[in-house]
Amino acid sequence: MKKAVLIQKIIASLDAELALYAQSARAAHEEATHEQSKAENKYDTRGLEASYLAHGQSRQAAETLRAREEYAAMEPKDFRPGAGIDVGAVVELEEGGEAEFYFIGPRAGGREIVHEKKTFLVITPQSPLGSQLLGRKAGEQLTLEIGRARRALRIASVL
Repeated sequence: MKKAVLIQKIIASLDAELALYAQSARAAHEEATHEQSKAENKYDTRGLEASYLAHGQSRQAAETLRAREEYAAMEPKDFRPGAGIDVGAVVELEEGGEAEFYFIGPRAGGREIVHEKKTFLVITPQSPLGSQLLGRKAGEQLTLEIGRARRALRIASVL
């Protein structure tokens, strides 16, 4: 598996997200500063609401940019047989003969990346699954609890 290519695909996903934030921020800024957004009375908050939206989008863009920088600085590392799961690992989990693939990233969890005809879900060590996987090794069993649901999983591989 070419982990460097997977990381580049994550960066491309973050770049696309940044472009959307930039476009949305411009639109929100125009809305906040447009003449029709000026308050007509003390109860008219259209301009204020638009400025809050623009501020929130700029914060999201800054977080996405930080994630992009971390992935760009990331060196793909190979995990030897018997190595514990850590940031940078590709993990294959099995449940009832079905395989699921995960990439443990430093940030920007929740995105799905298609690589080598497989779908990888990016998770972070702070996520419920990520925190339960850290330090575990290939071949181990774990019971994942999400709400009231329990899933019995086996760690098939760590790359």
